[in-house]
Amino acid sequence: MLFYSFFKTLIGQPVVVELKNDLSIQGILVSVDQFLNIKLDDIRVTDEKRFPHMMCVKNCFIRGSVVRYVQLPAAAVDTELLQDATRRENLAEK
Repeated sequence: MLFYSFFKTLIGQPVVVELKNDLSIQGILVSVDQFLNIKLDDIRVTDEKRFPHMMCVKNCFIRGSVVRYVQLPAAAVDTELLQDATRRENLAEK
């Protein structure tokens, strides 16, 4: 649940999602659910020559199981808060 809570704080921020099929999509994070399914608006494919069919798509829904990486803006990540939440979650499991 830690990642779900963390991604909920990033709604409205620009992110880059790299999929397992090597497609990278840049867009504005609209929503995320507990399965880490992601909805993006105003998307742009980083390699338009390789994926020309994606140029006309404006928004997309990405299933969480096909995501390889999510690149976040550095300013949007509060590392101290994330470390504290990880410690608390780890203590709760013990």
